[in-house]
Amino acid sequence: MQSSYSTHSQTLSPSQTLSQVLWSDQSYQWARFAFFAIAGSIALAVSSKVSIPALPVPFTLQTLVVLLLGFAYGPALAGATVGLYLLQGAFGLPVFQGSPEKGLGLAYMMGPTGGYLVGFFFASIFCGKLAKMGWDRRFSTMALGMVLGNVIIYAFGLAWLGSLIGWDKPILQYGMTPFLIGDLIKIAVAVALVPMIWKRVNRKS
Repeated sequence: MQSSYSTHSQTLSPSQTLSQVLWSDQSYQWARFAFFAIAGSIALAVSSKVSIPALPVPFTLQTLVVLLLGFAYGPALAGATVGLYLLQGAFGLPVFQGSPEKGLGLAYMMGPTGGYLVGFFFASIFCGKLAKMGWDRRFSTMALGMVLGNVIIYAFGLAWLGSLIGWDKPILQYGMTPFLIGDLIKIAVAVALVPMIWKRVNRKS
């Protein structure tokens, strides 16, 4: 891989993210940060409400959006975006999956899915760091990065779930195994999409 790319008058470095390529004007970086953070938090809220029929259980697009935000935004912007999303939920906006039916605000966040929400934050930052190393530009590293991001989400989610309902319960059966097929589908979508976008960007260089 070359050490730098140029598209029009812009010089691209291997550490640049897709959001930096899309908004390259250095004079308005604060506006870029605010715009992408708000847009990303809206995408997270919408993705939590989209249910895809599948076996053994339906799945939402939320983990896909969380990890894609990390890869597209980089660690700082992705962390701020997920943080903004969590703040919206903490203040009672119905941005989470199953809200308002299953509760709102901090009461919802302290429930069984609270650990996964924390996992979203750390997984987005982790994937953002991988993006700064160029992992999103190749199919193999993108796939591995998506898997590792999911591992982080499950680590926080299952740890919280086990602490909440007890480790004598079938934690993996409740909180992971029903969703693995959906996760594989989402990983395949991300792996097919993001490196292909980078190839198009590089062809314009």
